Amino acid sequence: MADFMNTYFGPLGQEYCVYFYLMSIMFAILFLISLCSTLSYGILNFKKVNSLYIINSFFVLVNSFMAYLVNRLLHTMCIRSVM
Repeated sequence: MADFMNTYFGPLGQEYCVYFYLMSIMFAILFLISLCSTLSYGILNFKKVNSLYIINSFFVLVNSFMAYLVNRLLHTMCIRSVM
C-alpha cells in the first residue's frame, strides 16, 4: 500500500518544474499581447472607447499578470524545494 501511495501521490522530480516555467512564459506572452492590443485599440479608437471596455481590459491585464506571477513563484518554489 505504501508503494501505491508513493507512486501516485508522492513527490515528483525536478523535471516536472518545467511545467510552471512554461506556464509562466505562456502567461507573460499573453499579458504582453493583451497590453499591446488594449493600447493599440485605445489609441486608434480613442473617441469610441467606453468604460466597459476599459474595465474589461483592466481585468484581463490583471488576471494574466497574476497568472504569470503565480506560475513564476511556483516554479521558483519547485526548483528550490528539490535542490
